[in-house]
Amino acid sequence: MLDEAEFLSPYGIRALSRYHRDHPFVMSVMGREHRAEYEPAESGTGLFGGNSNWRGPIWFPVNYLLIESLQKFHYFLGNQYRVECPTGSGRHSTLWEVATEISRRLIHIFLRNAHGTRPVFGGTQRFQDDPHWRHHVLFYEYFHGDNGAGIGASHQTGWTGLVAKLIQQSGE
Repeated sequence: MLDEAEFLSPYGIRALSRYHRDHPFVMSVMGREHRAEYEPAESGTGLFGGNSNWRGPIWFPVNYLLIESLQKFHYFLGNQYRVECPTGSGRHSTLWEVATEISRRLIHIFLRNAHGTRPVFGGTQRFQDDPHWRHHVLFYEYFHGDNGAGIGASHQTGWTGLVAKLIQQSGE
């Protein structure tokens, strides 16, 4: 989960490992081939209604549940229990610190980066540059697994609004 070449994105935890971009899971059933491939945004096929559903993008409710679970495991296991985060970095963190790192990555979807753009707006120049739009942040249904751009419905204040709780926790 904490490997940046697999599930850990700069913007949270992907729904399917990026490994499957180059190595799709393929299964044959009764002579028909079925594939599960990593797709960071919209699907390349019309299956599942055309969107990629759970095959690669970042979903706030799943990430939030992971964060809460890591925090609960930290309370049980304590500061002595550490894992490498990110995998291969040589840095070992408590589960609370891992939860904080995932939260930080999710929060950064909505913040301006070093280029002055917000990942949530992707390549939509009007939202990035127009003074009438650039401060009106939308809460998308899910987010591109590699660049954090908002995808799907842009009014998911129910679950994507959980970012407010993550911001609150980061300030405490």
